[in-house]
Amino acid sequence: MADLPIETIFEILTRVPAKVVGRSKSVCKEWYALLSTRDFTRVHCSRSLVSSNQRVLLIDDLTCSVHLIIFQSYDYGPRSIVTLPFDHQNNDVSILSHLNGLLCVCLNHTNELLLWNPTTTAFKRLSTPDSLGIYINNLDAIGLYADDADDYKVLHIKRRCGVYESYVYSRELNFWRNIPFLTRQEYLSPNFYWSPGTFCGGTLYFTLCECWVGGTNVVICFDINTKQFKEISFPPVPSTGFVQGVLVNVKNELHMFATTGWFEITIDLWTLKEDYWIKVLSCPPIPPISLSLWGDITHYVTNGNWFVMIKLGKLFTIEMDTKPFEILYPVTWFRGYKGAVFVETVVSPSI
Repeated sequence: MADLPIETIFEILTRVPAKVVGRSKSVCKEWYALLSTRDFTRVHCSRSLVSSNQRVLLIDDLTCSVHLIIFQSYDYGPRSIVTLPFDHQNNDVSILSHLNGLLCVCLNHTNELLLWNPTTTAFKRLSTPDSLGIYINNLDAIGLYADDADDYKVLHIKRRCGVYESYVYSRELNFWRNIPFLTRQEYLSPNFYWSPGTFCGGTLYFTLCECWVGGTNVVICFDINTKQFKEISFPPVPSTGFVQGVLVNVKNELHMFATTGWFEITIDLWTLKEDYWIKVLSCPPIPPISLSLWGDITHYVTNGNWFVMIKLGKLFTIEMDTKPFEILYPVTWFRGYKGAVFVETVVSPSI
C-alpha cells in the first residue's frame, strides 16, 4: 500500500475495524498522522455504525467482559475479558450513557464521571475540584451527544438539596458550563427516577417516571442547539402496575419500549412523531416474567425481530411485521449486572 495515493489509503482504512486502525498507526509516521486526524475519525465512525461492529459489554463483581453478538442465533458469543484502565473497587462501575463507541461511566466509590472508549482503552476524567462531574446515583441523569462541530458533550442533570441544576461538558474545551433548567417542583422528589439520555435528531430525551403504581410519567427533551428543555407526554400506557420506558434511536427515529405490569408484564413499542407517540406494535401473549427479573431485562431489535433478554440469555422472540430495523440496541443499565451495547470505533474521549 506504500505506493497508493493517500486518498486511497484513507478510503481503505476508514472501512477496517477499529482495532486494525489502532495497529495501523504504528506502520509509519505518515499513517499515524493520517489516522489521528478528526476527518479520519469522523468518517471511520460513520462507517462503523453497523450491527456487525456492535459488542455487548457486561460488568459484574469479578469480571468485565466483551461479547460478540451472534446474529444467526441472536445470542451472546464467547467473551473476552477486559481490564478496566482506571482505578476502581471490585468493578464497582456504572455505565450511564453511550454514543458512537464512547461510554460515560461513574466510579461508584468516588462518584466521578469518566468518558471511556473500551475499544481503544482511552479514558478521560470529567470531575473538577469544585465538584463538577460528580454523579449521585438515583438523583442525577446523564446524556451523551455530539453537536454539528463534532464536539462530543455530556449533559449532567443534578438534583441537590431541593434544586435542579444542569451542566454541559465539552470534550473540545474540557470545560463544564451551567445550563438553565426549569421543570415542575414535584419532579424534585426522589420518587422520580431518570433514565439515561438518548440522543436522536438533535435532541436528548429522558424518561422521568414516578416509582409507584399509578405515578406520573413524562419525557424530558433537551434541544442541543437552543439549549432549552421541554416536557412531552408519555405514551398512553396502563397505570395499573409499575411503568418503565426504555428509549432507543432507530435510524434517527425515537422509539420507546413501554413496559407495564406487576408480577407479569406487557411490553409495547412506540415511535415519536412530532411530540406525539404512535404505537408500532403490542407484545403478543408472553411467558410470565417474575418481578425479580424485571431489572435485568433488556430489548434487542434487529432485522424485523424483537428480542427480550436477561443477562443469562434470551427469554423470547417476537416476529415483527413492520419494516426491518437492521439495528440492535439495549438498555444501558442492568440492576445488579451492568452493561451496554457499544460500537467499536476510534472516537477519543479527549482532544
